[in-house]
Amino acid sequence: MGRATTLMDPHLTVDASRRARRALCVLALAGAAVQACGAAPAHASWERPESAWLDAVYGTPEPVWFAPSGSRPASAEALRLLRAAPEHGLPVDGATLARIERALHDASVPGADPQAVMRADRALTRAMLGHLADLRFGRVPPAEVAPHYRVPEREAPFVAGLRSAAASGRLAALVDAAAPRFAQYRRLRTVLGHYRDLAGNAGDWPPLPRRSRVDAGEAYDGADALRARLVALGDLAADAPPAHGRYTPALVAAVARFQARHGLAPDGVLGRLTFAALDVPPSERVAQIGLSLERIRLLPDPAPGPLVAVNIPSYRLWAFADAVADERPRLSMAVVVGRAARSQTPVFVGTMRHVEFSPYWNVPASIVRDEYLGPLRRDPSRLAREDMEIVPARGGGEPLVTADAAALAGLRDGALRLRQRPGPRNALGGAKFVLPNAMQVYLHGTPATALFERTRRDFSHGCIRVAEPVALARFVLEGRPEWTQDAIVAAMAARTPRTVSLPVAVPVVVFYTTTVVDEAGRAHFLPDVYGHDARLATALARRASGPR
Repeated sequence: MGRATTLMDPHLTVDASRRARRALCVLALAGAAVQACGAAPAHASWERPESAWLDAVYGTPEPVWFAPSGSRPASAEALRLLRAAPEHGLPVDGATLARIERALHDASVPGADPQAVMRADRALTRAMLGHLADLRFGRVPPAEVAPHYRVPEREAPFVAGLRSAAASGRLAALVDAAAPRFAQYRRLRTVLGHYRDLAGNAGDWPPLPRRSRVDAGEAYDGADALRARLVALGDLAADAPPAHGRYTPALVAAVARFQARHGLAPDGVLGRLTFAALDVPPSERVAQIGLSLERIRLLPDPAPGPLVAVNIPSYRLWAFADAVADERPRLSMAVVVGRAARSQTPVFVGTMRHVEFSPYWNVPASIVRDEYLGPLRRDPSRLAREDMEIVPARGGGEPLVTADAAALAGLRDGALRLRQRPGPRNALGGAKFVLPNAMQVYLHGTPATALFERTRRDFSHGCIRVAEPVALARFVLEGRPEWTQDAIVAAMAARTPRTVSLPVAVPVVVFYTTTVVDEAGRAHFLPDVYGHDARLATALARRASGPR
């Protein structure tokens, strides 16, 4: 329930906003060159020292891609891998690669100038280092698109490994090792291939005929075009019966499946938001998937052991028993995140170390100022109704249960603070999952469970409300057998605060991707609720058009 800093323009609607879609188009059309720069220093943040990396590769002065008899087969493999960058959602500059290829060809002729050989060799090395760095670290500094995200230090083993990989025919393995190891990344790449095929084969399909609303069984002049589109998108079987100009039960069911994959209420009704989602062209989906791949490249490397991950646009939490080995999560549950307009949940990485059962809610000063001082001044009885009390800011002293003028003055100047006692009204529910961070963001339960039934769930002050706090507590306390489900339920209802240390610290990754692929391989395209995709697309386009 802590207040998180607003990170992005909040005025983006659930159906793809004009600004977000324009930025996606910019990214899709921007032919960013394969960067001739390196990536992060081997032990540091995001800055990428090209010259130092080239010096490391050429510490041995012999060429990487040439033998005395001419260019090595590895040079052709390197060019193939560079041209395959779009398979990772990365752009490629065909003109740059063509120049490198010509330089390699000219340097391969008998009697070629040794300096021309080394220039061609270094040009290909520089391009490969840039590609590997893009895969390993991403293309923009994370702080540029997620101000609260701090990148853990990561090494760049491909610098030392490039020469041996070229000599032994293991370049493809080097590229695979540079890419993220998350199962979600691999699934996104598979889906990207399908949407690239759609974009290449069908182009940008025309808008469907629109009406304000089309219900099951009604005549609809776009029914046949709708059927073809749903087949192409995988929501309707190719052998489904023809529509014959009517919105048939088969189409209704397929539209409901489509809606469920696009962050819409799966009611099967064709309306404004559903038409807008159906009309998004494949090229924009290709760009959207590319942004999600880029976001995953910014995440820290997974380590063996438990992991809790929250994707903000999905409004969903997943818990993995082993972040490296597990393809399937142990838990999956709905969450509520911060409001887009005022209190966005930040993207960050934290570590959960303990759980507080039956916690107090210590109301942040900003929430006291914005939401409580005025109402308490008008209606002091609200303090008792909401099971709240006023206590000294620095501890000690008896709680105050009357919101008189002196108490309100103390709240206003910070000498006193407001808190809510444990119990059924407590805004944190029966459990608070603590991961210390400067934004005061944590996971917790809630008495407002009806909100989990909503399709769009950005209602909090910045913290993350979880739908199943008992299940999450069982997961993080698994190494403590005394904490059975009954024990957890009792502790959550006890009205006496109790802090329990986790047997193993659990990493928590709060990330933001508007494309998620489920275990069945179905792509879910989600609204850019905070506008982060638009911001990332703009940053990438700016880098593509800047000096290289």
